Amino acid sequence: MSKATMDATASATLHTKLDTNTALVGIIGLGYVGLPLAASLHTGGLPVLGLDVDESKIDALSKGVNYLKHLGDDMTRALAGSDRFEATTDFARLAETDVIIVCLPTPLGQHHEPDLSYVVIAGEQIGMTLRSGQLIVLESTTYPGTTRGEFLEAIEREADKAGKRLVCGKDYFVAYSPEREDPGRQSHTTSTIPKLVGGLDDTAADLAMKMYAKGIENLHRVDSAEVAEAAKLLENIFRAVNIAMVNEMKLILTKMGIDVWQVIEAASTKPFGFMPFYPGPGLGGHCIPIDPFYLTWKAREFGHVTRFIELAGEINHAMPGYVVERLAQALNDRGKPVRGCKVLVLGLAYKPDVDDTRESPSFEVIERLRERGATVDYSDPHVPRTVPVRKHDLQMHSVDLTPQNLARYDAVVVVTHHKAFDYDAVAQHSQLVVDTRNALAAHAASMGDRLVKA
Repeated sequence: MSKATMDATASATLHTKLDTNTALVGIIGLGYVGLPLAASLHTGGLPVLGLDVDESKIDALSKGVNYLKHLGDDMTRALAGSDRFEATTDFARLAETDVIIVCLPTPLGQHHEPDLSYVVIAGEQIGMTLRSGQLIVLESTTYPGTTRGEFLEAIEREADKAGKRLVCGKDYFVAYSPEREDPGRQSHTTSTIPKLVGGLDDTAADLAMKMYAKGIENLHRVDSAEVAEAAKLLENIFRAVNIAMVNEMKLILTKMGIDVWQVIEAASTKPFGFMPFYPGPGLGGHCIPIDPFYLTWKAREFGHVTRFIELAGEINHAMPGYVVERLAQALNDRGKPVRGCKVLVLGLAYKPDVDDTRESPSFEVIERLRERGATVDYSDPHVPRTVPVRKHDLQMHSVDLTPQNLARYDAVVVVTHHKAFDYDAVAQHSQLVVDTRNALAAHAASMGDRLVKA
């Protein structure tokens, strides 16, 4: 058989497996991105092998228990009861898969530099078991050039060590498709959010499009992996810059005695040329606080300083400190120093009605208040206790939001506006409320100077 025939056979075999729903999809990382993607592709008829280093996730999935509460147990029960789904910590089993999708975090280092260690390690694991006829897709958010650069290099490096003489684009295929998850959003799901797909070559893009079509309703193919990588950054930088702008407006308007929330509502009446963004205590989640710095770091390689994007990052990262200062000022006006005060923070999750605490500004608000000598508790019905995360280990438990508990705190700070909170009780029984989310707007008249917007 000629080499050209072998090359064609590698892709043709995978096309056939996808057509007949016999291509085994391995998903590395069973978190907020990987788990719902596994469910979508499984629902579309493909067999799925989930891989994660966290044994507790594997155990929960085997029992049909969902460790991501906003997704509900129906999803995991369906997976656990299927002979087309299995979860494991054994990465040697990547050799069994026909498609491998990498859904791992890309955090920032100590100095806001990109940390691609999870992606590189995944690439190395894939390279160890690489075989002809596999499609590999990276979904992790990163700067343009990562898929063709660091990720592919890690695959090739380990494959070479293992003596595998396989060529990307001929024997195996690599693509990039950015995740677009938004935990807790009701209007869209993994299956209905349009999916960008960019390959390192046309064959890879063809295969990735066919694979994702099994579980995703709308696909948009772009010319390259680099276009898809850059598009994901643009999406989140767009949000980060506009949030920074409205946060800065809040600082200015507050000093002028103007309610920024009313200003946004008024501007939103314009039917064109304006899109409302809302201020807050800082950015949370895995994307918006992190993604802009991936582009700013990469831009320096090309001799460009992204002043506009970096300024937005500075403004957004300064917001937790601003909230603490507003609280300190409000307490001072009442003759109370922060030191020795009891403060209750409402909401530990980074957004309403989910249990996702990634990069939540609540952590920094709590730690800053502790540093200034306050006794701090938090209340969050979705996060009963804290667990160690990369930057924080608070070792705290949620406090019940009862009238008696509210009354014993010198101040309550609304950081996350969960629907489950009883804002009537908060308004009635709190001595002082610092509201970063406009959650108590309806109670402003009755609360008077007990309500401070931040």
